[in-house]
Amino acid sequence: MDREQVVEAGLALLDEVGLDGLTMRKVAERLGVQLNTVYWHVAGKPQLLAALADRIVAGCAAEPLPEPWRERVETLARRLRKAMLAHRDGGRVVAGRYVIGTHTLAFGEKAVGALLDAGQPPREAAWATWTIGYYIFGLVQEEQAAPEADLAAMAESADPERYPAMAATVPHHLPTDFDARFEFGLKMVLDGLPSGTGD
Repeated sequence: MDREQVVEAGLALLDEVGLDGLTMRKVAERLGVQLNTVYWHVAGKPQLLAALADRIVAGCAAEPLPEPWRERVETLARRLRKAMLAHRDGGRVVAGRYVIGTHTLAFGEKAVGALLDAGQPPREAAWATWTIGYYIFGLVQEEQAAPEADLAAMAESADPERYPAMAATVPHHLPTDFDARFEFGLKMVLDGLPSGTGD
């Protein structure tokens, strides 16, 4: 058995039981080994989650990518969202982890590189990459939670007399079209970048 088998077992369990149900003991049981064997390959749950996060983004930076910098960033953003949505609680696993795995670094290289090609200074390129990432992480977590019951309650509670703005926009708060919401927000973020010198 090797570390990759532990990660794959963890990913399969994530899809079955979700992040809250994922434990190192369950990974060991799935693999049919003693718990200390799992710890030999992965030091603990934080390290397992970091490995899962890196595994989830595998392939996001793969070629081909468009040549124009903006199309590259959009493609990478869409791939990242799709990759997280492909796994139960994928947004929660990837968000908030400062992973330095091969796949995560490759994604960062492509994203930051595209923004550097756009003429952004290094600081702005790095911070813009994080801003886009934060946007995707937040939206994916909301999408995967899909709190329809809570939003329905919000719709019922949005008294037009007390909350006229909320009442007027209730249909647009409901989780009906996350694809369109994602594209809208991504455009806003990219449109708001400082002017660079790239294409």
